[in-house]
Amino acid sequence: MNPIVAAPLLGVCLHGIGAFLAANCYSPQKYLRRWSWEIYWLTQAAWCWFLWPIIGAIATVPQLWHVLAEAPKDRMLFSFLMGIAYGVGGTAFNVSIRYIGFSLTYAIAVGLSSILGTLVPPLVRGQFGDIFAKVGAGWVFAGVAAGAVGIAVCGAAGHFKEGDLKARAGGPGEFSMIKGLLLSLLAGVLSAVYGFALEVAAPVVDIAEQHGAGIWKGNIAYLFANTGAFVTAALYSLYLARRNKSLGELRRLRAGEGRASLTGNYLLALLTGTLWYGQFFFYNLGHVRLGRQYAFSSWAIHMILLVLFSNLVGVVFQEWKGCRERTKTTIGLGLAVLCAAILLLTYGNYLGEPPSQ
Repeated sequence: MNPIVAAPLLGVCLHGIGAFLAANCYSPQKYLRRWSWEIYWLTQAAWCWFLWPIIGAIATVPQLWHVLAEAPKDRMLFSFLMGIAYGVGGTAFNVSIRYIGFSLTYAIAVGLSSILGTLVPPLVRGQFGDIFAKVGAGWVFAGVAAGAVGIAVCGAAGHFKEGDLKARAGGPGEFSMIKGLLLSLLAGVLSAVYGFALEVAAPVVDIAEQHGAGIWKGNIAYLFANTGAFVTAALYSLYLARRNKSLGELRRLRAGEGRASLTGNYLLALLTGTLWYGQFFFYNLGHVRLGRQYAFSSWAIHMILLVLFSNLVGVVFQEWKGCRERTKTTIGLGLAVLCAAILLLTYGNYLGEPPSQ
């Protein structure tokens, strides 16, 4: 079994690919036609939280069935249950976008998730003292702190944006700060739970590595965490479909004006699910390249990059069009701080895992 060589810069770049995919994963939703939200959500969830994790594990983990037979059953169960909780957060996240847009939802939900998902695991394990004693620890924690500040600044920019767009429209429009804030907070807490679901599955990941999974070893954790999320998404979607009598849209589009394609909607849902799963496919690749010293910082790196790219997505979809200069300056400052945070985290990981190792 060849050891995985630490390469922090490569790890951050791979995290960046995953974050870029995540920042775009809900963009296809804008192009759906004559399909209820619950049918779209059920279909994309089937891909990102059920089918792709199974396909990914089968394709990349050697002797998968032997690994599952040897793995501790309680760890697989706990990961699955935490995935169920995350499914609630994923649904809240998507609904929040309707009320406060991409940028502010990502800033609040992902910012909270970044802090909780990064700092709580080493706290629970009682490792903070040991971590602070390591070379480069100061840079890593400075990066985490800078990331939290940058995310907060981006959140402030999103709040300014909301006020600017309300003033321009002459009314409240589609925005609802209270609903969006509550949903984003819920999504942020439960998104951090997803990080814990991967953490709990670590012994299973180690067994996969012993069977030759190498850099792909983390893909096995998604078998439990993601399928748990699928259970929540499926139950909620089916409940809405029954209440709204929309289940038939799986076979034919609902009546309405404008051109629409059932096949096209299925492809958009497939694209959404593929982009979402792709973020953690690359998350695993980035995580294993960071090395063991500051592996816990993977979550912060991924989340910070996610906020960075999500705001760029907001620019592409013209969410900042018509905003005042104060708003544009604030988002520019937030993005600059996020870039600085990534540099700090990368340098800290580099010091902790020098090339000679």
